[in-house]
Amino acid sequence: MSPDSTYSDGRIAADDLPAPYDGPRPQDALPELFIQDGYANDDPRLWVPLAPGRWSRPLCLNVSNGYWVHLTKVVGGGMLSRHRHPAPVHGFVIKGRWRYLERDWIAEAGSYLYEPPGDIHTLVVEPDCDEMITLFHNTGALIYCDEDGNTVGTTDVFDRVDACRKHFTEVGLGADYVEQFIR
Repeated sequence: MSPDSTYSDGRIAADDLPAPYDGPRPQDALPELFIQDGYANDDPRLWVPLAPGRWSRPLCLNVSNGYWVHLTKVVGGGMLSRHRHPAPVHGFVIKGRWRYLERDWIAEAGSYLYEPPGDIHTLVVEPDCDEMITLFHNTGALIYCDEDGNTVGTTDVFDRVDACRKHFTEVGLGADYVEQFIR
């Protein structure tokens, strides 16, 4: 590729793109996980119920590293139990809005959030928000807390895999449907 093959705005002419890499790959490398319709597919069978009006759509369930990436959906308002995490969490709001009872900001479509380990928070979607969808990358566990911060329960990637297997079986996709998300 030569400097002459780029446009003034930095784009590269299609004819000047290099050939795709076709060399050796690490022997034990896993295949990529690519989901074309992670948000756009409205098949309700893909959304695993968490509680009334709340669902999770798995994107990556990484059992070897203890994390999961998923979409959380809340319809008609609701609350996700007070909790904390032993590791960082990343969130990106795709649709709607939500807040933490413990903060003075509101996460709206396009907002990004980094949650540091140990932070205790309670996610709330107000009733006037028809639908909220946020992508979360959770590492470790959700550690549910009471009003004093004491642990009252947990959930982790293995619980998520089990919930997906059960749900996908119940909706006719089969228990093995979850395998495509597991790494």
